[in-house]
This record gives sequence, C-alpha cells and structure tokens, in this order.
Amino acid sequence: MRIGFVGLGAIGMPMAARVAEGGHDLVVWNRTTTRSDALAASHPAIHVAATPRELAVGVEAVITCLSTSADLEAVLAGDEGLLAGMPEGALLVDCTSGDPTASRRIAAQLAGRGIGFADAPVSGGPPLARTGELTVMLGGRDVDVVRAREVVAPFAGTVIHLGEAGAAHAMKSVSNSLLAVNILALAEGLVALAKAGVAPRDAVDVINASSGRSFVSEVLVPQRVLTGSYPPLFRLALLEKDIGIAHELALTAETADPLLAHAREMYRRLRAELGEEADYMEPIRAAEQAAGVELRG
Repeated sequence: MRIGFVGLGAIGMPMAARVAEGGHDLVVWNRTTTRSDALAASHPAIHVAATPRELAVGVEAVITCLSTSADLEAVLAGDEGLLAGMPEGALLVDCTSGDPTASRRIAAQLAGRGIGFADAPVSGGPPLARTGELTVMLGGRDVDVVRAREVVAPFAGTVIHLGEAGAAHAMKSVSNSLLAVNILALAEGLVALAKAGVAPRDAVDVINASSGRSFVSEVLVPQRVLTGSYPPLFRLALLEKDIGIAHELALTAETADPLLAHAREMYRRLRAELGEEADYMEPIRAAEQAAGVELRG
C-alpha cells in the first residue's frame, strides 16, 4: 500500500520505520523536519512530504501519531491539511493517545467525505515499536478495522478491536491512568518503607513476589528508580493529559472516580511545578525529596 505517516516522535519514528520495512510505499511528514529527514536518510524508500496535504495525495491510508486530538484536528484542517489531499476511500488510522469524544467527531467528519477512520492508540513504548510487538487498540466500524489491521501489522504484536470509534482512545486513557495511580502508590509506599528501615531493593523484591506487583514495580522501578536514572522517556504532561481524559470519561458516565480525580490533581500540580518537559516518573523522585530518603540501590 501507499501509506502516509504523520508524527515522528519517540514512538512514531520506529513505528514508521517498521511500516517502511514491511514493504509499503511510505511518505512521511513531521512538524520538525530534521526528524523526517533523518528517517528518510536511513530508509531510502521513504519519501518526505512538504505538507500534510502533499503527503495525503494518492494514499490508501494515513497513520497519525501525535500528542493530542487537538493536534490531529489541526493537521487535518486548512488548505495544506490532510483533508485537502486525502482521496475518497482512504483510511485514517489515528495512533495518537487521543480523546474519544474528539475521535467520534473526527470519524463523522471523515465519513462525510467517504474516508474511513479507526482510533488505534498503542502500548509498549519505543522498544516494542522497534521490534514490531506493540499492543494496538482499535476502535471503529468493522469495515474500517479490517483495513486498519493490515495497516498496523508491521508494528503490532497484539491487536484488539474494542468497539466503535472512540472506544480504543477511551481504553488507552484508562490504561494510562492506572499506570499513573501505580506510580503514585509505589512512590508513597517505597518512601514509607525506606523510612521504616526496609531497603528499597528488598522492598521491590517482596512486592514483585506478592500481590502488589505491577508493570511499574517489575520494570520501571528496577530499571530507573533503583538505579537513580531518570532520563526523559515519556512526558509527565502527556500522562496528565491521559488521566484527564479518563476522568472526563468517568464524569460523563456519572461513575465515581475518587482515585482518578486525586491522581489527576496530583499530576496537574506536578506538571505545574516541574514543567512541560518533566518525565512521567518524576513523582517518585519528588516523593523521595519530600521524605528526605533515597531509593537508589
């Protein structure tokens, strides 16, 4: 297929590379041109478009991997936007961690132009993007999801169709909010144990052999907290955005969500204090500093 790819961030870059390596004719566009130029230089079969409109002309599908649904709507709009170039019968596969309400609105807008839509947020991070083992959540009409499965196949290990348009973005927001709650809970628990005289490494070993284990305790804490390494991998601001989406989902459904509401407020405060570029694991370091303990080692 001829596929367009918009959004070459930390995870979008290896995803796009997988699509090209899968034998598709790939054209890319990124707001920061150095990233699209670098990708094309390492994969000669990739073409770089000057605008989203140019990218969209003649494609069978466009994959978008942006920060927010608002970013997607901006890329779609205008004389040089995707919609100005996408042909009737094409498919938009949105891998953004987006807002389900916006996704339904975009799906309806595209349907009016004869263009299919599937929301397709991913989980697994850049390492699994590079190996083609991401979990891909799909939302959309059956006919669009069947086509989307082929589009995402080069970077997907697991693909799950969750419902109509917006369902996958709802799922992603809730999944990421659970990640956020786990980070906050481990931050509190580990600093309390450290002050009680329990070595952090021993505490993590027990947690991971018991009912309290999670991805955060099994992977993130050993690799990052116990080593004292906090490189920027995923922005706290984006996780705060996802918690907000999940919180709004609960409010719309009129379901109680005190944990989500509390986590959202804590991440909102940390985002304001630490800035837009802070990493999503910073709540643990903040808890260390507040308690006057160090969890390294």
